[in-house]
Amino acid sequence: MLITDDFLPVPVPESLNATYLVPTGGLPAVSARTAVRGLAGRLAEPVHGLAKQMLDSPLMSVDVRPIDEFPELPPDLLTAFGATEAQLDRLAAASHLVVVQAEYRPGWPPAHEWAARAVAAAVAEAVGSDVVDVFGLQFLDPAAALRSLPDAEGRVRLVDWVLVPYSSDADGLWFTTKGLRRFGLLELQTQGVPDHLTRAWGAVMTGAARRLLRDWTDGLAGEEVPAFVQLPVLATVTGHDIAVAYGNPEQHGATAPVLLRLELDPATDPDADSFLSLRPPAGHPGPAGRYFAAACATLFAGIQPDVRYARPGDAMSRAIATARAGLDDIRARFRAGQLPAETQLVVKYGLPGDDGPEYVWAGVTSWDTAERIVGASASDANTDPTVRIGSPVVVEATDVVDWAVLNGAGVIEGGWTQAVLDAGEAPTP
Repeated sequence: MLITDDFLPVPVPESLNATYLVPTGGLPAVSARTAVRGLAGRLAEPVHGLAKQMLDSPLMSVDVRPIDEFPELPPDLLTAFGATEAQLDRLAAASHLVVVQAEYRPGWPPAHEWAARAVAAAVAEAVGSDVVDVFGLQFLDPAAALRSLPDAEGRVRLVDWVLVPYSSDADGLWFTTKGLRRFGLLELQTQGVPDHLTRAWGAVMTGAARRLLRDWTDGLAGEEVPAFVQLPVLATVTGHDIAVAYGNPEQHGATAPVLLRLELDPATDPDADSFLSLRPPAGHPGPAGRYFAAACATLFAGIQPDVRYARPGDAMSRAIATARAGLDDIRARFRAGQLPAETQLVVKYGLPGDDGPEYVWAGVTSWDTAERIVGASASDANTDPTVRIGSPVVVEATDVVDWAVLNGAGVIEGGWTQAVLDAGEAPTP
């Protein structure tokens, strides 16, 4: 094995396992094979065929067990990862669990995860129950579980498989991924992230996970599973990586890449996990948090990834009026393909909130009618849980308060309200 300063050898596990649970009130009235057959025409290939094949092989097992024979799932952690009261109540009332387990070699496709989730979702849908992803400690409704599986072109959203939780300590925020081990790769972590980058750095971590997972599976493409895969010490992350991870490859803009140094942090406790840490490149002056802030500014191409609430002011009113006056012209140029090459058109619009409108940005993907804009969100919203970075959005033109044309260096046209905010002429909470 060749080891150089440019690559980091990361150990490869011999095999991978997936476990999903379906709580039931008594013995299920349908078999797993019958439930999976019911997905014909609804689940894309090769996943549907893969699920049927693994059901008939020793690589998958489906058992029905009394719930008291299975270790109790911690309600507090399930709640932390999004469980609702109704889901927890159904779990508490269940008498049995359908336990779906699958095993497969590391590599792509992750047959163990795709097949086990498909089978569990099919059973849960047939009996009117939930899917519990044991690895992620998450409840999934059957429809969401099925949507997370590859489409007809083999595409998946990484955010359906990898979470990015964070916690606070004396040095700032500590981010980790939770889900890369599904694919055999060590989880990522970043420490010392400034508090104001909560949403932005979560997106950067997701984009970094996507890039490293691609390198990882490329290293596993041979017939034999290697003992190590060599990952680049300097990981390159782009806006495109983030957009693809969120399932919107067309919303990639033209952002410049950023570099993050990859280091192996082995666990000192045998029961703890090792991590791959993301740090600034060697020789970067100043604290790590300064580099992380600069990386976010680069990847988000001059727009603020954190939500800003604007209060009325003369400067802001003039900025909004200027932006709205130019909507017809920028739409015509966008539709005619007259914007500069390698640029992205974004719009800023308001979402209703208890404390007034919340203003967020979205990248424009189509603008067929003057009244309605179709795009992908460039930030997470506080007031609407469905608006997440990369998620599809439909924006009414009457809600638009600003627009901008971006290239790799930032805003090259428009962005009037952002300029007012950045200049401090309009107060923000």
